[in-house]
Amino acid sequence: MSDTAQAQILTFIRGRYPQVEIDAAQDIFQLGFVNSLFAMELVMFVEKTFGVTIPNDELQLDHFRTADSMAALVGRLSPAPAGV
Repeated sequence: MSDTAQAQILTFIRGRYPQVEIDAAQDIFQLGFVNSLFAMELVMFVEKTFGVTIPNDELQLDHFRTADSMAALVGRLSPAPAGV
């Protein structure tokens, strides 16, 4: 799931900043693309798109720096498939 999650997250970010090529490992905070409003939009996007609830202890900057880290967060919060 994480490749799919990563692609969806990148599409969301790139849609916001189409003039810049952003890859999955780039720190979008360090690049200056994230303000407090966009940070909340990222949290809401991840929760709504992937059907997860991000607990307060997971609302850490490091979990939202890159598409890779957000996809990993989604992977950790998503329920395991039945029979696994």
